[in-house]
Order: sequence, then C-alpha cells, then structure tokens
Amino acid sequence: MFEKELEVALEAAIKVVPTILEIYNSNNLGVEIKDDNSPVTKADKAADKLIREHLSKYFPSYALLTEESVDDKSRLANDYVWIVDPIDGTKEYVAHSGEFTVNIGLAYKHEPVLGVIVIPVTGEVYYALKGKGSFYQKDGKITKIHVNSRVNELTTLVSRFHSNDDEQAMIRKHSDRIKHQRVVGASIKGCIIAKGEAEMSYRFSSNTKEWDTCAMQAIVEQAGGLILKFDGEPIRYNREDVYNRGGYLICNRKENFLI
Repeated sequence: MFEKELEVALEAAIKVVPTILEIYNSNNLGVEIKDDNSPVTKADKAADKLIREHLSKYFPSYALLTEESVDDKSRLANDYVWIVDPIDGTKEYVAHSGEFTVNIGLAYKHEPVLGVIVIPVTGEVYYALKGKGSFYQKDGKITKIHVNSRVNELTTLVSRFHSNDDEQAMIRKHSDRIKHQRVVGASIKGCIIAKGEAEMSYRFSSNTKEWDTCAMQAIVEQAGGLILKFDGEPIRYNREDVYNRGGYLICNRKENFLI
C-alpha cells in the first residue's frame, strides 16, 4: 500500500528544491513574521503552492494540512491527509545554515504511513513507507537505513534555535548515559537518528505542529526508532489541535526513553 503516494510525494518534494534554492541564494528572502511570531519567506509560500498542486493532481480526494495554507477542518472527516511543511526550519533558512528541509508526510487514520524529507542544500533525501522500511538517497544511490542499538555513551541532538533550560536539565539528569550533544537544525535530527548516527533528541517546547513531525516520525519509526510524547504514547495526526503540546522525545530504542 501507498507506493504510488510515496512516488508522488518524492516527486513533489524534489520538484520544489530549485525554487527554494533560487530564493535562498538571492538577496531577497521576503521574510515576514506570522501571528505566531514565526518567520515565513517567499520560498515557504512558493513551495507550499507547488507541493499542494502536485499532490492534489494525483490524489484529489485526499485532505491537505500544510503550514502555509488555511486549515480546512473538513480534513477531520478524511482518513487520508497529506501533512506538509514546505520549509521546516525557516529560521535556519533565513540564517543560511543550510539545515532546513522539505517535509511531506501522509497520515492514514491518524497514523503516519509514509514520509519524505529532502535537504535542499545537500541534495540528500530520506523517505519511508510503512512496512517497507526507511531509505537514504544521495547522488542516485539508495541505501536502507536503520537506527543503531546503542544504550550507553549516547549522543543527543539539540536545536540551534529552540533548545531550552528544561532540555539541558534533562540531559544533565541522565549524564551517566548521555555523553555528547550535537547541534542540528529542523527535522534533520530525526533523519540522523534513523540513519544510526545519533541516539536521541528532546523537544520540550509546545510550539511544533503536526507538519514538523509527521514525515520525520514515519522515517524514524520505519527505521526501528520511536517518537513518543512524554506520556510514552506516539504522536497521532489529523487532530483538531495541530500543536504537539507537551513536546516529545525521539530515540533509537525504548531503553533510551529517558525522562
């Protein structure tokens, strides 16, 4: 199931990369501040439009939930919902760190069943399909990826812009096992964990939304890892309230659900 959806999602994510990079390399990002105090650029809006058009062309009956579009709550009655962040890590985009992504996920009956994450600056592509695993693509070469099995000497990935005191306190609390920190932007964190190059990442703030985590959760889970709320439950999708309130923890295995 969902092979055609994955093919179309990959096409859509890769299709918008030239537009995103053209604006990225220009002197006019067109930065605006939204009502929630987060930035949006011309590239966010242009990529959102292109992705929506591409997905709707092939799957007109599926609902869409995207960061830069009005949330049509009719999606709540639809079992199939595309969940899209045209540029995850807009602050990284504006700062020219290179660590921003295009995220396209599909939720079926509230569960993420596929995810595509593209890193435009490097050309790296991560994707996953439920029951088939997670994959990494670079320069035409595709590799199946899996989390590692490490439970000691752990590396946690922290945000450049969103790390906070609660996160650092938790890392100190588990300093007997968490030995390293690495700064990584956007949902690249989940990709690195899925690839087996780190073990965990906390997010204590409540300001992420479904489009920040849906594609990443599919990739992490299909690589054998976990994204769990702090009550131990996985994040569900196509909710009326799109905020991931209370935060979450990404980890390579259950033993590293350290709270």
